[in-house]
Amino acid sequence: MTNSKPLVGQPFPKITLSRLGGGTVELGTPANGHDWQMVVIYRGKHCPICTKYLKELGEIAPELGRIGVDIVVASADPEDRAGAQIGEAGVSFPVGIDLSVGQMRKLGLYVSDPRSREETDRHFAEPGLFVVNGEGKLQVVDISNAPFARPALSSMLMGLNFIKNPANNYPVRGTHHDKV
Repeated sequence: MTNSKPLVGQPFPKITLSRLGGGTVELGTPANGHDWQMVVIYRGKHCPICTKYLKELGEIAPELGRIGVDIVVASADPEDRAGAQIGEAGVSFPVGIDLSVGQMRKLGLYVSDPRSREETDRHFAEPGLFVVNGEGKLQVVDISNAPFARPALSSMLMGLNFIKNPANNYPVRGTHHDKV
């Protein structure tokens, strides 16, 4: 079995996606004057748990922004489905659309088939959360194969507050992937 997942402490793969509403969004590149970026991959409109998670992310977005963490979310959904779900969640951060299976694999995500055509008409990524630090390296990663297994956003906020405080001198954890 080959591990194609991005490794903590290594450069985060640059992926450019079409942006909901027009233009493009680049995963792994902070914007709006922030020095870090949180990339959240969600399953798509067919997932009510994703809508709830996006709402929760919207609630902590101002606090993440205050500590210099930009947010971008993405899914395999096309413009119409992504727009409907983002509207329902009531959030305003950048949204990448039409994430391809190849891009999902590049991120090391689990990929699922729809259960029916009513659910969605394409493969979709299971949840993933990546935090890219100011050096463009992967600082934190959480990849799941189920919609209900995701990190608590309140814990993420608490942890990022701690990590980003220079007085804590907190290193990237889990970097012994090729040394043990």
